[in-house]
Amino acid sequence: MTGIGTAVGAMSPIAPNVIWAMDFQFDTTADGRTIKMLNVIDEFTREALAIHVDRAINADGVVDILDQLALTYGAPHYVRFDNGPEFVAHAVNDWCRFNGTGSLFIDPGSPWQNAWIESFNGRLRDELLNSWRFDSLLEARVIIEDWRIDYNANRPHSAHHGLSPAEFALQWTSTHQPQAA
Repeated sequence: MTGIGTAVGAMSPIAPNVIWAMDFQFDTTADGRTIKMLNVIDEFTREALAIHVDRAINADGVVDILDQLALTYGAPHYVRFDNGPEFVAHAVNDWCRFNGTGSLFIDPGSPWQNAWIESFNGRLRDELLNSWRFDSLLEARVIIEDWRIDYNANRPHSAHHGLSPAEFALQWTSTHQPQAA
């Protein structure tokens, strides 16, 4: 599978679980070793579905995280990502095909086409990563997960009229239930 940007990359979600955006972010522990984060958000609710923290994450690791998220939320209609080697790999393509999920690749060198995840990455960097020195991978995992939970529960978004991502998702779901026949 080769990733290429298309007009589909501009698609906007109309409900939860329509488009998940994914991207990698990097930092280091106090000993100078790299930590790699796979950030996954729901573009509609702005919920941070996962921030997976490890020393390395390859395509099989991406698939493992997608599997875990699909068990919780169901598979999304689409996943939006850049053309990184982990995302254009056969393992990710096979997961998308098996789960009926479309792939939305942004154009190379065009991070603004993945604006929601880039904004999320910036917020994570500004609010946590720039001000915290992790002593270990375990400490990074715990502190970053605490930040993700707080972000979802307590972070108001102007696009959602001041509701947090979790509040917006709950409100949307409760007002958009299918009517009984």
